[in-house]
Amino acid sequence: MIKLLTFSSLFPNPVIPHHGVFVENRLRKLIESGEVVSQVVAPVPWFPVNLPMFEEYSKFARVPAKDTREGIKVFYPKYLVVPKIGMNWTPDTMAKAALPVIQDIINSGYDFDILDAHYFYPDGVAAAKIAEKLNKPFTVTARGTDLNLIPQYPKPKAMIQQLAKDANHMITVCQALKDTLVELGAENSKVTALRNGVDLDLFQPLEDRDAARKKLRIEGKTILSVGHLIERKGHHLVIEAMQYLPDVKLLIAGQGAELKQLENLSRQKNISDRITFLGSVPHDTLKEYYGAVDMLVLASSREGWANVLLESMACGTPVVATNIWGTPEVVASDEAGVLIERTPDAVADGVRELYEKFPNRCLTRKYAEKFSWDDTTRGQLKIFNQILGRRAE
Repeated sequence: MIKLLTFSSLFPNPVIPHHGVFVENRLRKLIESGEVVSQVVAPVPWFPVNLPMFEEYSKFARVPAKDTREGIKVFYPKYLVVPKIGMNWTPDTMAKAALPVIQDIINSGYDFDILDAHYFYPDGVAAAKIAEKLNKPFTVTARGTDLNLIPQYPKPKAMIQQLAKDANHMITVCQALKDTLVELGAENSKVTALRNGVDLDLFQPLEDRDAARKKLRIEGKTILSVGHLIERKGHHLVIEAMQYLPDVKLLIAGQGAELKQLENLSRQKNISDRITFLGSVPHDTLKEYYGAVDMLVLASSREGWANVLLESMACGTPVVATNIWGTPEVVASDEAGVLIERTPDAVADGVRELYEKFPNRCLTRKYAEKFSWDDTTRGQLKIFNQILGRRAE
């Protein structure tokens, strides 16, 4: 049995239950193999008070020191973050906060074999510092922004390059990120691309789509945009595209800092009557929206491997998505959907194109079925066993 310690600030907690759910899902599927056990250390930014005036930041103050999620022990050490100016220091503050917690975990009897980190910066760099102090092997997974944005900054780039030398092995969620990591200087043999999967049991086509549409008050042509309400996710581009789609309605699922700006934009364009902001939607409800709408539209500027695309396809719903990073590896057939450039005009053209050549929903689901977690789990087990000098069980 392989004993992991999963290390990532991208992990759900009782206050922000959907944060980094893709890390939790991969770990959960790995544990289901029966060959791995894991505990989790999920550092959380320290914030002194829980007051409504501080909005998003105050949530961190409410995160408990530890929790148990589906039988997995999760610890949430608080680390210092200095907004805007502290980027270069964060790996150190994260490691300093997490190390005593990890030592307590070892002292309590859980002496893990491998430290398995997710997200190269600051998490991976912090994990490298911890692994060195504890003399443990470690792996790190790249997920998107950690390689397609952060290396633009000189000091973090240098730390990421050193991390690539020190890590026992590295994983990327798509081939495009592996190529980027190798360009940064990583040894090709130390990097494996293991895509994210989709929970095919949770995300399924609706048995009665008409009933679901009635329940959700969906009528006529309706599209869906899902993700945090931030510029990178491109909700504003989808809203602007609605000017050119007069017979289409838009649902936006997510919460974030740009809610008011997006609401104002829809009013400025005189299309607010065709746009509904759903707020944060739990997965059990989101799967109904996936199945009930006509298509998902994702206009992101950066994505390693966008899980929402596979979730939508697994529900039988094709997608319109920007042609960036790992997305062409996800949307790779007519049954999956359409790839577009990142402009309002292109979004509108993509929506019209997909309506004109709409695939059979059963074929879209069949396409998504190729993306189970099984291959990813097998790939991780192979890596971990090689690091430990074991043969795969």
